[in-house]
Amino acid sequence: MTSSADAFDKLDWSALAAQLDSEGFAVLPRLAGADQARLLAREAGTSTALRRVALDSLDLGCGDLLYFGAALPQPWAQWRADLYRHLAPIANRWNEMLGMPYRFPAQLNEFLERNRRAGQTQAQSHLSQLGTDDYLALHQRSDGEHVFPLQVVVLLSAPGKDFTGGELVLTEQRPRMQSRPTVVPLGLGDAAIIATAQRPFKGSSAYYRVNLRHAISRVRSGERIGGELSFHDAPQAANDQHAFDLDI
Repeated sequence: MTSSADAFDKLDWSALAAQLDSEGFAVLPRLAGADQARLLAREAGTSTALRRVALDSLDLGCGDLLYFGAALPQPWAQWRADLYRHLAPIANRWNEMLGMPYRFPAQLNEFLERNRRAGQTQAQSHLSQLGTDDYLALHQRSDGEHVFPLQVVVLLSAPGKDFTGGELVLTEQRPRMQSRPTVVPLGLGDAAIIATAQRPFKGSSAYYRVNLRHAISRVRSGERIGGELSFHDAPQAANDQHAFDLDI
């Protein structure tokens, strides 16, 4: 899939919205082509513009996160803006289901301006670099007044060839019930739209909130490179751990 707005416009957003409603995630096959995915993955080892944070310093696993900063490079910046435009109506519908008055603006730049006015200026979009025995623990990025309820996770390495293990794992906690785990299968260049922290779930009489977290299971061999697009920024904090809600 190309990164143009036209390509996103041609997706069946009604079907994607229905899957997000029922499962809390939806897969976008081949967000990046194989060559583009590998080019983006090389940034993890070569770019000096990325801010590297060790996961063990956050008590969040083993491996590294590499933060882009406020100004995302291409194609990440274009993907983020185009995807937001399609996801904002879904986010607003979710808020309506839950009786929440907050509505997200139609364009990403307007939403990020709300973030800035609220003191949310710490960028969260990043690459992840996980080697053998590395993993990313269950967590959610839900800090701040303005939290967008959806985010996008992209796989930039080929499972079974570049690495084994390293599955994207989601958990969903419904009131008075055990957590429900789900493994989301992704191939090279695939992306998953996932719920950031909470989503509506239709009960017997009304919608209620369910709580979600995501993780990457232990990489058994090789190296797994991925990317994560967050549509909201976090409040500035002295420690990166403040931007996470950890499941520990």
